[in-house]
Amino acid sequence: MNDDFLLQTDTARMLYHEHAGKMPIIDYHCHLDPKMVADDYRFKSIAELWLGGDHYKWRAMRSNGVAERYCTGDASDWEKFLKWAETVPYTLRNPLYHWTHLELKTAFGITKTLNPSTAREIYDECNEKLKQPEYSARGLMRRYHVEVVCTTDDPVDSLEHHIRTKESGFEIKMLPTWRPDKAMAVENPQAFRAYVERLSEVSGVSISGFGDMVDALSRRHDFFEQQGCRLSDHGIEEFYAEDYTDAEINAIFNKVYGGSGLTVEETRKFKTAMLVIFAEMDWKSGWTQQYHYGPIRNNNTKMFRLIGPDTGFDSIGEFNTAKSMSKFFDRLNTEDKLAKTIIYNLNPCANEMVATMIGNFQDGSIPGKMQFGSGWWFLDQKNGMERQLNALSLLGLLSRFVGMLTDSRSFLSYPRHEYFRRTLCNLIGNDVENGEIPVSEMERVCQMVEDISYYNAKNYFGF
Repeated sequence: MNDDFLLQTDTARMLYHEHAGKMPIIDYHCHLDPKMVADDYRFKSIAELWLGGDHYKWRAMRSNGVAERYCTGDASDWEKFLKWAETVPYTLRNPLYHWTHLELKTAFGITKTLNPSTAREIYDECNEKLKQPEYSARGLMRRYHVEVVCTTDDPVDSLEHHIRTKESGFEIKMLPTWRPDKAMAVENPQAFRAYVERLSEVSGVSISGFGDMVDALSRRHDFFEQQGCRLSDHGIEEFYAEDYTDAEINAIFNKVYGGSGLTVEETRKFKTAMLVIFAEMDWKSGWTQQYHYGPIRNNNTKMFRLIGPDTGFDSIGEFNTAKSMSKFFDRLNTEDKLAKTIIYNLNPCANEMVATMIGNFQDGSIPGKMQFGSGWWFLDQKNGMERQLNALSLLGLLSRFVGMLTDSRSFLSYPRHEYFRRTLCNLIGNDVENGEIPVSEMERVCQMVEDISYYNAKNYFGF
């Protein structure tokens, strides 16, 4: 893993080293804990930093026969790290192998491969460096030349840690992102009512009907905007575009708020109404709306009951969602209420569909108003990135793409931007050397690489 890792041609190396690699990082979608940034958290060990919430690693360890106590259980930090070190040699051809060693190299200057024989030495060296001030949460963000991060936050969140971070004078912007999934989660009436009651409490709105709930959410949306929020995000299985009336939605709200379960049709209508309302809020505020769609979450009921969600038991789903997606965006567009939009699909078979769908609703108002999001979750690896980049290149304008993000809870995940940039430069560099892009256009090519790595996102989001 030398300086020319993944860069197969002279042109690719030039594009990366002289252009993409020098750009700051705008991480416009992540799951970092804002409190850790506010507190400038100091990690007690590399195991905490690396394995504390990384379900990618947990999945690999389980697949390698590692017991759960070494993943999410009560084993010591050293025991967990050793089990990961034992797993790493079995991750060849999995992106975890590359990510692991990129993170060791870029954060700690360690170029040895991690395996059981090097585990103790690497563990001790990392832990010794983590004692230094520059390895705190903020220190790691500085190390990777981060300029902006956008966290993922519920409408009921106080955003106190964002406020405290800003007031501290920290030079890196940490902005909230509006993620109102729980306001749509009507499958469990008891949990939904508890959430609405919490929403009522933080908004100061007494909620007894659907209109009150919308008013409360609108107030929270305004509060998020006051704290610098520029994006929303929605984690959905599929797009919803059912026909409904206001009377139906009011009745559905009263039913679920009263503790009764909904039919599938009622659930889909309510989710449709909420997505439309949220989209209209975003359009009014000039935000960018993001849609992450396509997972089947919490497949393992036994483990969900034991350790909860987001622990590595999710998978790619199969949903026939193109017509619903089209109908949803067409409704907003017809009413002139379609905000800037990024669509992330989890199933790669939808790449070409999404790449063509965004072209239906470009309106000439701004470059790349509709965006095909970067390879997400199971697809944020070399092959997944290349497939997304190729689909967008062939069916849209790669030049206007807003680029990569970490989608991570880890302060060591920033090398994913490097991984993406190297992949991008290699792809374009090969085209140049194959004669598919003329050498006479190299000035434009170099600018395109810098734009995708940094400038497009900066201009698109208004950071």
